[in-house]
Amino acid sequence: MTWTEMQPLLEQASWETLVMVGWSTLIAVAAGLPIGVLLVLTDKGGMLQNVVVNKVIGQIVNLGRSMPFIILMVALMGFTRWLTGTTIGSEAAIVPLAIGGIPFFARLVETAVREVDGGLVEAVQSMGGNTWTIVRKVLVPEALPSLISSTTTTVIALIGYSAMAGTVGGGGLGDLAVRVGYQRFETGMMWITVALLAVVISLIQFAGDFAARSLHRRGGRSGPAPRLRLLKAKEPGAADVSKAA
Repeated sequence: MTWTEMQPLLEQASWETLVMVGWSTLIAVAAGLPIGVLLVLTDKGGMLQNVVVNKVIGQIVNLGRSMPFIILMVALMGFTRWLTGTTIGSEAAIVPLAIGGIPFFARLVETAVREVDGGLVEAVQSMGGNTWTIVRKVLVPEALPSLISSTTTTVIALIGYSAMAGTVGGGGLGDLAVRVGYQRFETGMMWITVALLAVVISLIQFAGDFAARSLHRRGGRSGPAPRLRLLKAKEPGAADVSKAA
């Protein structure tokens, strides 16, 4: 197979992989972020401590993470067909990819949020900050570098999942490598696909590491001190106390 014949196949497969990984990452991040934060808040000693809720959510997340992706795809075929009308193609593959990515990202979020300095949380609580204020102004901003790294890890994992989805008709680079490279004995196509995946993963890892380091050097989104001063300025009666002094 010549490069002229390979090029359109590679372009189409790359686009399918981009669509699958892009949409599944957005869904996984949107759903996994609140789940991961909730696991921290409902844990023992958390601001919304609830052992039952924490255990139930934790077990669901553990079940989702422990299930091999190929088995998850088969188990969700009925749901995928009901949602998308088909079980093959890149659109159908988004469903198991997103559902598999949610618990994976949620655990990474939980780990990232637990690393936030408890002193900042206590300081905001002492100023009258409620749970939503603490999550929005302390937990998420302070954990942002780690959350960026977690997102990078999730994207790379989903690329691997998407290649696996290609083996059962999900489309993308994995499907191209198996259907054309392996089954038709086009070893050149298979190795080009492997090399392309390696380059893409390396670029994503580099971009994620660069963004995380940049945010870490800046101390999160805007640094803890300005946020605490802002909250303190809004505390009721603070102006009267300063005038009396």
